Amino acid sequence: MTNPMESLLVLVDGSSFLYRAYHALPPLTNSKNMPTGAVYGVANMLRKLMAEYPDADVVVVFDAPGKTFRDDLFAEYKAQRPPMPDDLRCQLEPLQRLIRAMGLPLLIEAGVEADDVIGTLATRAAAEGSPVVISTGDKDMAQLVGERVTLENTMFDSRLDREGVIAKFGVPPERIVDFLALTGDTADNIPGVPKVGPKTAAKWLNEFGDLDQLIARADEIGGKIGENLRGCLDQIPLSRQLATIACDLPLHLSSDSLRRQAVHTDVLREIAAELEFSSWLKQLNGAGSPAAPTASTAPEEPGREYEMVVTESALDAWLAELERAELFAFDTETSSLNYMDAEIIGVSFAAEPGRAAYVPLRHDYPGAPPQLSREAVLERLRPLLEDPGRAKLGQHLKYDANVLANHGIALRGIAHDTMLESYVLNSTATRHDMDSLASRYLQRQTIHYEDVAGKGAKQIPFSEVSVERATEYAAEDAEITLALHRALWPQLTAAPRLEALYRDVEIPLVPVLSRIERTGVLVDVELLAVQGGELAARMFEIEQAACAVAGHRFNLGSPKQIQSILYDELNLPVLKKTPTGQPSTDESVLQDLAEHYELPQLILDFRSMSKLKSTYTDRLVEQVNARTGRVHTSYHQAVAATGRLSSSDPNLQNIPVRTQEGRRIRQAFIAPPGHRIIAADYSQIELRIMAHLSGDASLTAAFAAEADVHRATAAEVFGLAPDAVTADQRRSAKAINFGLIYGMSAFGLAKQLKIPQKEAQLYIDLYFARYPGVKAYMEQTREAARAQGYVETLFGRRLHVEDIQSRNGQRRQYAERTAINAPMQGTAADIIKRAMIAVDAWIETRRLPVRMIMQVHDELVFEVAEAYVDTACAAIRDHMVGVAELAVPLVVDIGVGRNWDEAH
Repeated sequence: MTNPMESLLVLVDGSSFLYRAYHALPPLTNSKNMPTGAVYGVANMLRKLMAEYPDADVVVVFDAPGKTFRDDLFAEYKAQRPPMPDDLRCQLEPLQRLIRAMGLPLLIEAGVEADDVIGTLATRAAAEGSPVVISTGDKDMAQLVGERVTLENTMFDSRLDREGVIAKFGVPPERIVDFLALTGDTADNIPGVPKVGPKTAAKWLNEFGDLDQLIARADEIGGKIGENLRGCLDQIPLSRQLATIACDLPLHLSSDSLRRQAVHTDVLREIAAELEFSSWLKQLNGAGSPAAPTASTAPEEPGREYEMVVTESALDAWLAELERAELFAFDTETSSLNYMDAEIIGVSFAAEPGRAAYVPLRHDYPGAPPQLSREAVLERLRPLLEDPGRAKLGQHLKYDANVLANHGIALRGIAHDTMLESYVLNSTATRHDMDSLASRYLQRQTIHYEDVAGKGAKQIPFSEVSVERATEYAAEDAEITLALHRALWPQLTAAPRLEALYRDVEIPLVPVLSRIERTGVLVDVELLAVQGGELAARMFEIEQAACAVAGHRFNLGSPKQIQSILYDELNLPVLKKTPTGQPSTDESVLQDLAEHYELPQLILDFRSMSKLKSTYTDRLVEQVNARTGRVHTSYHQAVAATGRLSSSDPNLQNIPVRTQEGRRIRQAFIAPPGHRIIAADYSQIELRIMAHLSGDASLTAAFAAEADVHRATAAEVFGLAPDAVTADQRRSAKAINFGLIYGMSAFGLAKQLKIPQKEAQLYIDLYFARYPGVKAYMEQTREAARAQGYVETLFGRRLHVEDIQSRNGQRRQYAERTAINAPMQGTAADIIKRAMIAVDAWIETRRLPVRMIMQVHDELVFEVAEAYVDTACAAIRDHMVGVAELAVPLVVDIGVGRNWDEAH
């Protein structure tokens, strides 16, 4: 008897693979700017399948170009689908060459879809007793699942048998076609029954048995949805026909044509070289299986030595090694991710490649081995850690510095941080966590925290992880950090301006941010409680008004109920649809509707109040640290592509300043008795940077004369004297000034100013005519981005724009807008970081009664003793103005108050 696995047939939906790879992966290109990302993604998924099913026949099926029989049935079939993007179309030929070279049969049948070819082959093979796996991301294929046929989504490692189909869709495979006829399919433009979603479709089919019975008893369905069903009875049979996969095509294919063929290594080598798939090419030139390489295959790794240090003699030996080292990597394992509460569970370090140690200090599970005293070990480490002359290396060392401070140790001598090395080298190439960096730069897969501590509700504290397993994990962290530095540092030093930015800005900023975070900011808990109550009362008023407009009560927090009321009951125009074809209720749509209708504005107001209450008035109270009585945010240096800092827990960057309610929340950020809040804000900094970078004479002159630049722009654009400019004209000029540096189009400007698009275009044309230097700068920046793939800030920060050569128009235009704006945003980010370093040095060296407590966009916020306010204001302004020399003056607006809002 034949082993079923020997006759397994794997059918790959190549078209599904292609589009999923294209949209899931970054737009990779080779050195000739040839797009390669989709080929790379599909090849990886195919290799994964071949490795998973080494003895199976793997057949790849693609859609043929041109119309199919379904187009004859329904002229609008897939009519809404845009044509294949140019940067995807050009990858088809090399991908299909590659598939054939891998020895895989490739089928393309004219007049039918890949689904029908797969359906026919699967049905034949199952009838002959062979098991079949269909690898696809297409839900329509669920109708093919049977006793011998299963679905597999290779990208997401999910499988569906008959029970899986029922669990996912609520109906068995034989009812999937009926299900699709009711719900429709927006991807294929198959019409369904309005307002019938998956739950309703499954409910009806389970209640009535099948679609024919439902149609026969359609009068039994009540309400609006029953009317919708009855209104579609003539259309439903067509929808069912369109959704049915043909399983009886007259395919003239022999059994041999479906067999896996020999791999053509020479051809694979040529394709890998052409597409610059370096790790695969390395394998093809001698290491490993040519048909099953992976993008992250690591080179042969040397042996590694990880030591668990539990004796004084072992600690002595390691401390001696660290003292001799020019640079050593250091890491902490802790009890919490909250740096204010975290306690050290153990420490790890490495001073030379391949060797690292972990010192467990507070593992306390039953049977845990004896460990060295935490207090004693930290005291032994203190001289090393606090010595500014001893160079330390880490991954996200700011966190470790904060945790060490909880134990009374001031970490000094931070020389390198691999997170920041990667971020400065290329902020968008990858995420900058250790696991991602190890994969990208070392081709190594690390031990993840979940691997040692578990996931979700079953996760245990690190103190309960066995010391043996903890040693593997923690020592690896230190050893990999050292290896990453050795890989990244040469790349940084090869670009002197990047090295200078890293050395002079990002690394010196680490201790500054640590001090700001640990200082925290005082909040008035009682005032927040009052504001929360007021917001709740206002939300109740809005809710009452909204329900009155709707004519009945409804949940203002339910998008589904809002959708039904706006579009079914009030018949408001549908301006935009969701990816599933439903009328949208997102904020931009509601804002447009609010210009003409009352209810959308009430919903927007309710959402705004609800967000303020949940995110700030309620949450800030919970975030007050019990030990300090203050709120401590976390600043992130390696998140925003432009170099901007971001913050979380709480996010201080998103407190609204344009609404009365948002400003009132800032009133709760207060100075302690005997102190005042100073807020120092760079004025119009990005416009000033534009004037400097573009060298435009008119714009530079306006800033040099300390004129109202928006009024000056209005005067230029509208051909008026400055004192003749109206408030509306100034507002329009302000929108143009800020809009253009963010790449705003005539369409966007028209929408913002509520004017016709032709008029908006006229404004833009007039602006460029009066500021030709700005237009020239924008063109030069686009060209520079196209030529080198990145733009630079005034201080050398590189901002990569990967899609600048994309054949996809939308991606390319977005990249062009990014290229124009990034140097301004990035230079502003560099300037405020340099200001933070300069002001912090002034505070620390003079031991002044001044504390920097927040950084928000272009603003620094301080807590200052009352007697020192005037001196502090003058010094802060001088330091902030002095960190950069532009062709126009840097201006810093300073305010003082008892709270943050009052200081504005």
